[in-house]
Amino acid sequence: MSLEVDILPIAADEDDTSRLADLIEGVAGEWSPFEELHGYSIDGVSLVTAVLPPGWRDRLVKVENDNTTAPGGDPRFTGWCLEPHDLCVAKLVALREKDTRFVEALLGAEIVDAHLIAERLRLLGATHEAAAQRALGWLTSREA
Repeated sequence: MSLEVDILPIAADEDDTSRLADLIEGVAGEWSPFEELHGYSIDGVSLVTAVLPPGWRDRLVKVENDNTTAPGGDPRFTGWCLEPHDLCVAKLVALREKDTRFVEALLGAEIVDAHLIAERLRLLGATHEAAAQRALGWLTSREA
């Protein structure tokens, strides 16, 4: 289990999204009183921080259940999570050790498919071509 949660606030524009992400980080990020109290931290991310394949918004997974309801039962909140393959793309573009361990665990548990991750990595634009190639290299090397 991860001790950090990434949150992408949805705002009118990227400047507002980045501002809100910074606020989240300041209030609940690593080494914050929030982390000390709850045992995990929240990282605010923006669309500049996370590299996601085209169509990711159409694949978001809705999370709404008893755990997303306020203590009194109202209101009921809705969370939107990245589809697992899109999440793996973002993690592999970053290609940190903790990210590759995370993707390896999802692959090992057969939650994600390496071929679909590779397809989505190939959809990234020229801006992220070098990172996508490194990610594809990691993905194919683990199959050898």
